[in-house]
Amino acid sequence: MARRIEIELSGVRDDGQWTWHAPGARLPRGVLAGKLLPPGARAGDVLRAEAEFTLDGIDVVAVLAPRDARSDARVERIEVIGHRSSDASVTFGGSHRLPPDEREGTHRRDAQARGSRPGGRFDRGPRSRRPAGSEHTPSERSDGARTGRTAGSERDTGARRHGAPERNGSHATRSGASRDQTGSRRGRPARLEPATIYRNAALAELRPEQLPVAEQLLRGGIPAVRQAIAEQNERAERESRPGVSPEPLIAMAEELLPRMNLASWKDRAIAARDAGDALALRELRFVVAGASAVLLDDEGREMLSALKARLDARVTALRKAWEEKISAAIEAGDLQQALEVSARPPEPAARVPAALAVTMATSAGEAMGPDTEPEGWLGMLDAVVASPVRRNVRPRGIPRDADERLLAAARKAAGQVPELARLLGIPMPPPPGPRKPVRQAR
Repeated sequence: MARRIEIELSGVRDDGQWTWHAPGARLPRGVLAGKLLPPGARAGDVLRAEAEFTLDGIDVVAVLAPRDARSDARVERIEVIGHRSSDASVTFGGSHRLPPDEREGTHRRDAQARGSRPGGRFDRGPRSRRPAGSEHTPSERSDGARTGRTAGSERDTGARRHGAPERNGSHATRSGASRDQTGSRRGRPARLEPATIYRNAALAELRPEQLPVAEQLLRGGIPAVRQAIAEQNERAERESRPGVSPEPLIAMAEELLPRMNLASWKDRAIAARDAGDALALRELRFVVAGASAVLLDDEGREMLSALKARLDARVTALRKAWEEKISAAIEAGDLQQALEVSARPPEPAARVPAALAVTMATSAGEAMGPDTEPEGWLGMLDAVVASPVRRNVRPRGIPRDADERLLAAARKAAGQVPELARLLGIPMPPPPGPRKPVRQAR
């Protein structure tokens, strides 16, 4: 499918073909036949053209007339022939003229006769507003039922009375209220929006025959190039045209791939750098990890060092806040809260410090004794099973008045808390299956 682009004529060759380039560029991008150009075309003219983008290059199939040439063409206009009356009165019904003071009532009666409510498309006069708490008379209710006005007025009035947003602009109000200052919805971190600086610079340095291949590489790498070749050959076969050989194009794609990958990674790195702390942590980690698959230059290595430093600082701050929250819960005597917080690390690689782990395991074992209430014992068991210190917890015993529900829960958790198997007198059960991933704390 042809696309419309702007081209600048470079000059004419000996064979009658013209070379062209993008407006403002230096190197030529392709050639076109001289018969496609309008009369009087010369080097330096900027024209609009219809071009087809293929893997072989850019083919100009048509050239449109310049803007100034089209502006000189005759413009078709519709001429309205009539008489403008200087009299302020208006002819109504073709029989007589009405003075200005009687127009409003006539328009209103005409609108009601057509079945339209006042204030609609036939009413251009001033609207009288009814107070929110006023009642309708029987005649007004019957008229409103015929015109469909009463139900809508009561709905609008009730919505305004209860503080609901009005219809005009309500969608924009709801969508704007769900976004914070950073543009993310419901307080979520902002997603990465890569820039296009380095990709555009890399494409500008390529030869015309390399541009289609590079664009496919930016879309999906070598697989995208192979798919584009297959689609072009299928289209050529349907149109009884010779296809293209894939080997040279694949070799060109493999040569351009490192350069395009580097440009794409630099665009993501710039976007991550400019986003600051508003960027989601996993997006920043994805950009840093993606550098391992790119052949970096000196500028890329500097970007990677800066992003690694920012990632380490953010991870360190999250870990420190997580550990402080656990310590604060232990100092406050809320051991169950400390165990629940330890089960939600800020990142998968985070580990509870050894001192805090020993404190939580010892305190949890002391809290689960024979004199503990069954409900409190079960609540502590659930927190221990979800925590990372579950295998080091040694409960003092099973509650004396334990019911079957508590014993069943203890037998089920014996695989995660080995000390429970010894207390219950049962053999060690097999280790449980993989746990469900715990939602990380933001």
